[in-house]
Parts: sequence; C-alpha cells; structure tokens
Amino acid sequence: MNKHLLVTGGAGFIGANFISYILSNSNYSITNIDSLTYAGNYKNMEPFQKSNRYRFIKCDISNENKLKAAFDQEYEAIINFAAESHVDRSIIDATPFITTNIKGTFNLLQAVLSGKSKKMIQISTDEVYGSLQPSDPPFIEESPLAPNNPYSASKAGADLLVRSFFKTHQLPLVITRCGNNYGPMQHAEKFIPKTIQNALQDKSIPLYGDGLNIRDWIYVIDHCRAIHMVLEKGTAGEIYNIGGSGEKTNREVIESILNKIGKSIDLVKKIEDRKGHDRRYAIDFTKISQELGWKPSVSFEEGIQKTIDWYKQFERR
Repeated sequence: MNKHLLVTGGAGFIGANFISYILSNSNYSITNIDSLTYAGNYKNMEPFQKSNRYRFIKCDISNENKLKAAFDQEYEAIINFAAESHVDRSIIDATPFITTNIKGTFNLLQAVLSGKSKKMIQISTDEVYGSLQPSDPPFIEESPLAPNNPYSASKAGADLLVRSFFKTHQLPLVITRCGNNYGPMQHAEKFIPKTIQNALQDKSIPLYGDGLNIRDWIYVIDHCRAIHMVLEKGTAGEIYNIGGSGEKTNREVIESILNKIGKSIDLVKKIEDRKGHDRRYAIDFTKISQELGWKPSVSFEEGIQKTIDWYKQFERR
C-alpha cells in the first residue's frame, strides 16, 4: 500500500510543482488541501487531477472544523506549503497572514500531536532572517530571526510554534527555509512572472527603488527535490536552509529576462521603494548538502529560460 502525504496549499506555485514532482518521482499518494484563494489556481492542479494517487479537498487550514474532513486517515507526513506570502499585501493588511500562517500552522501541529500524521515539514522562508548587508556572510540555520515585514514575521511566528511543539512534545517536525523561487505556475503578481508577462506584452516593468536589492534565486524543481530529500532523510527538530547559489539584483533579473525575450531596457519604470524592503538575502545550504546530499542542479540562466518558455506557452492574461 502506498504511503500517503497530506500537502497543504497544493494549488499554489510551489505546492503544485511539488505534487507534480512527487507523483512523477515516488510512489506516494497525495491528498491536497487548498482554500483556493487568489493565490491558488485550479489550473495548476489539472495535470494530476486524473491520477489515482491524488485527491483534492477544498479546505482552509485555519478553519479547525473544516480541516477535520482531511484527516480521515493517518498520513506519512504533512507538507505545509499553505501560506499567505505576498509582502506588499501583508503591509496593506496583515490579518490573513496571521490567520493562515500562524493559526493554520497551529492547527496542523495539533493534528500531528493527536496522531493524525507521523511527521510534518514546515515550508518556511529565508525572509524570517531579515536582511543582509552586501559584505555579510549568507544566512545559516543558526542566524537569528529578524523579520522586517508582517509576512516574514508571521512565518517566523509559525516556525517558533513548530520549534515549541518539537521541544515540548518531541514531535517529528522539520523546518525548511528557502530562497526566492521561480518557475512555472507562479502567480502573476510576483516579480519574475510580472516581468516576463509585461515584457511579452510590451508593458512597463516596475522596478522598486534603485533596483539593487539582492535575492538568492532557486528554480522551483530544485526546491522540490530538496523537500523530497528532507522528507526521506531529514532529522526531526532540525532546520534546513535551501539556496540556489543565484544571488542577483532585481535589475540584473529584469535585464536577463529582457535580453532573452529581445525587448528593450526602456520598458523598465522605476517606482518608489516599498516599505520594509529587505536589501539582500543569501542562503548557505552547506548543512543540507553535507547531511542529505542535495545541491541545486539548474542554473539561473537555464531556469529563467525554462520559465520564459512556459509563460510564452501558458500566458494567462
């Protein structure tokens, strides 16, 4: 009998890519729960809807009563992707971020505590560490938490809840913290999809501030591979940083996309910098590399071309 995973947020960008990866590279069966808010796209799930190893339940992880419908069996693991994740939205209204990212995570931890799952992987973000200066070394797992916006603060709060349940109850819990993902199926409001789609349509491309904010970019399938390794070999109570060796300024990312599409840099329009805009993220992934044997396999140049090709084919205007 196949082992069964509960994936939360599987209609979203990373969650849907993870489900696709797992169905193609393992024997796991999957139950996917997603509330199908603006960030969840039913089309993302179409490729695996007909699989006999997959089922979907519409459910909000912050709704304790409705969540019970998903726990009609014991799972091998919960993989918690479900999260509000857009920084700008969190600045305008942090309420849904607190509700989903903290209360929702708490509800899942309660399920593990009551024996509904053998383990849980909390999918977090490098943004919980705050911001780096240009000369600072990359974040390591022991870097202090210093979130600078409501989104990253809500994710840090969820991570601390996970830690507390491990320390108090000795539950089999693991946290992963990844850099900025890009690839197929990402929501159009995010930086790279917006840049690609605006370039394809000859629309202006917004660039915050001086454009020198640095992010560590990772192709989404490399992230999925890392989570799979953590699922199979990760140690309970540990944190694993996942990075792509892809530090680039926002301006460099835009220039790379415009060059590959063959559009002019004149499309770029500088706009006022946003509040709480962290200057630089960088990830040291030595731990997951040495302990689990993972490292990124897709370069930024290769990954961004794959991403552009996908949006050219599946562009949703």
